[in-house]
Amino acid sequence: MAGMDTSMVIVGGGIGGLATALAAARAGLPVRLLEQAPAFGEVGAGIQLGPNVVRVLEGWGLGDALRRVAAFPTQLEVRNALSADTLGVLPLGEHAVARYGAAYATVARADLHGLLLQAVQTHAVDLQLATTLAAVQQDAQAVHLQTATGEQLQTPMLVGADGLWSQVRQHLLPHSEPVATGHLAFRAMVRQDALPAMLRSQVITAWLGPKFHAVQYPVRGGEWLNVVAIVQGHAKGDPRSWDHSANAAELRARLANAQAPLLDLIHTIDDWRLWPLFDRPPMARATEQAQGRIALLGDAAHPMRPYLAQGAGMAIEDAHQLTASLQAQPAHVPAALAHYAQTRWQRNARVQARALRNGQIFHLGGPLRVGRDVSLRLLGARLLDLPWLYGYRA
Repeated sequence: MAGMDTSMVIVGGGIGGLATALAAARAGLPVRLLEQAPAFGEVGAGIQLGPNVVRVLEGWGLGDALRRVAAFPTQLEVRNALSADTLGVLPLGEHAVARYGAAYATVARADLHGLLLQAVQTHAVDLQLATTLAAVQQDAQAVHLQTATGEQLQTPMLVGADGLWSQVRQHLLPHSEPVATGHLAFRAMVRQDALPAMLRSQVITAWLGPKFHAVQYPVRGGEWLNVVAIVQGHAKGDPRSWDHSANAAELRARLANAQAPLLDLIHTIDDWRLWPLFDRPPMARATEQAQGRIALLGDAAHPMRPYLAQGAGMAIEDAHQLTASLQAQPAHVPAALAHYAQTRWQRNARVQARALRNGQIFHLGGPLRVGRDVSLRLLGARLLDLPWLYGYRA
């Protein structure tokens, strides 16, 4: 795309926004990124990156950087939280590399954000902090922006990567606010050497219980353990105050019927953060991904419930495809964004729907839970492996 006479403004400096800035800058596209926070940073705990996502990062030259901060679990195991029985196992590690051409990685969200930011800073990307949008308008020739401080900007292409509560989305798709899922995520990250030896782990473990489930996996080269427990229930207060100190006693009470070692792990960790989970229905049309000269990306377009571990992954795939579409049609931004939307929306909708279904399956009780467990014992890796997801090449 060298010499291309256009530019891109990205709103949002999270993982999706930085991934887009990096992909576009690598392709020679002038990029300006607006972030409302006064400093770059990322909240959260851990992220799982399937081979479909690791392959994109390696294509951007980030393979070595990822290997320095990630862990690469040897397997995914699914266990019954009430009995601690193992229900199914999916080999990862070298098996994933052999099958899909890339590893399955687990990484702290802040570490992934940091390596993307470092990569972006090696390119001529204009990073503008403490900038909030006040108004967005588009016409046939450009998108016109006004910031909260009165600054006027004009760009031939705007990318909304500003998350669940996206201001860009509200301009493009008004009255499409997120809705509460009725699920709460308790998250923690703890040094493994601070845990009793029997609770340390280098694999991904998903614990399934009635109306709750928990997932644990290593990050930071295996030195830390990321733990998330998701329960059914509503949080009080402003939904935008999505990250706050959580009461460990509340989580322990909700998981009181779980067995060791999950229950022991929950009781060992005192510092939990709480996220009320919000989402939107799965995408129904390409215009939810882009319209005219404005594109949406990541959670701004398709928030994912975390039950398929693909939220960050789909944002990174979006970033890769957006740049590929612009390279394919460099002279016509609306056509390029329409191509991007047509290429991405159905896959994103499928992942959203599968994540929603997984959440229902994870939380089953009664006879349905028994049937789920029998199926996992019989079919194991055949149910857990997802070639359509992991084998995808953006």
